[in-house]
Amino acid sequence: MPRQDRRVIMLADCQSFYASVEKSAHPEYNDRPLVVAGDPARRSGIILAACPLAKSYGITTAERLGEALAKCPDVVVIRPRMAEYIRVSLHITRILQSYTDLVEPYSIDEQFLDVTGSLDLFGSPETIARSIQSRVMDETGVYIRIGISDTKVVSKMACDLYAKKVPGGIYTLPRREMPSTIWEKPVRDMFMVGSRMAQHLYKMGVHTIGDLANTPLSRLKERWGVNGEVLWRIARGIDDSPVKPGTYTHQQQGIGHQMTLPRDYETWEEIKVVLLELAELVSRRSRDKSLMGHVVSVGCRGQDYDRPTGFSRQMKVNEPTNITDEVYDAAAALFLRHWDGLPIRRISVSLTGLVPDSEVQLSWFDDRERKRELERATDDIKRKFGDTAIMRASSLCSSAQAQDRSHKIGGHYK
Repeated sequence: MPRQDRRVIMLADCQSFYASVEKSAHPEYNDRPLVVAGDPARRSGIILAACPLAKSYGITTAERLGEALAKCPDVVVIRPRMAEYIRVSLHITRILQSYTDLVEPYSIDEQFLDVTGSLDLFGSPETIARSIQSRVMDETGVYIRIGISDTKVVSKMACDLYAKKVPGGIYTLPRREMPSTIWEKPVRDMFMVGSRMAQHLYKMGVHTIGDLANTPLSRLKERWGVNGEVLWRIARGIDDSPVKPGTYTHQQQGIGHQMTLPRDYETWEEIKVVLLELAELVSRRSRDKSLMGHVVSVGCRGQDYDRPTGFSRQMKVNEPTNITDEVYDAAAALFLRHWDGLPIRRISVSLTGLVPDSEVQLSWFDDRERKRELERATDDIKRKFGDTAIMRASSLCSSAQAQDRSHKIGGHYK
């Protein structure tokens, strides 16, 4: 088949991304096991990334730091630097964009690229992959693995199931070869199949990806509706979705923040402090994007994930808003209405039903415009001098998290 008749899509994945960035920045640790942990000062911190040498000791991502130290007491523990990881990720994006303008970030350490139109310029898919691999290593010190196919979903599985395990870190998997390769793999290894879904599939007699691919579509749709069809299509490698460079540039459907608390919060006096901080974060982001929301949502859950507690509820407000006090009042009312009094460990607030703030209606009978002007002024101060330059008095309480979060990006230290 002439190569111009099929797409050539790659999934580039950074190996142990955070740990690789840190090893590149600290060559003195090249021959030592290294992990990046959420808070090295606390043995209860979580492993965010482990280098291959650390993994050889049995250390895994998402386990507690104390467990990792028990396996390898000499492991180097580094606190995450999210701003640096974002910078390196964007650098890698620019390298990929020098081969094609069709680059779509999938996560901070994974990116799709469509090189169909680049073959005449740069050579075969494997040649392009090796060139990308070399440049990324030379310029960032990060080793990437690349899966190659003619659809996004198959290139993802080619990377996860093969490229990560073969010497050279590059694997090409044409869709026509799926019956003799991927279909022989356990269904739990398939993209989008977690442990719970795997158990459901086992009960249906589906044990391999091939079993799933050959299950009548009607049976899967009857059991899971459209999600059943999604699983069936993935198993068969059917994916017509293009690589979209602008995936993350469309208007958001919602703006939200969630916070994992350092301990159980048991009283309304403690909880209302972080609820106000979350309302302020959400409202400020909405103002920065010139958006307001019609719907306020609040959610929480306890620490025990085996016996989940908590709720998620939403309410429509009278007028769209991005005013902190209004978002907080709605979130507080929702929380108090539905909270069962049990301790919480995670809490979230969000605004949905977004509209441009140019649609605001002025009234002679309220002070909303004065509140907006005041919040715009405090937003400007924070942008210029930092998030802690001006804070509410409640953020000085022991239960507050604003000062600690000011040192973090996405919940991890900058």
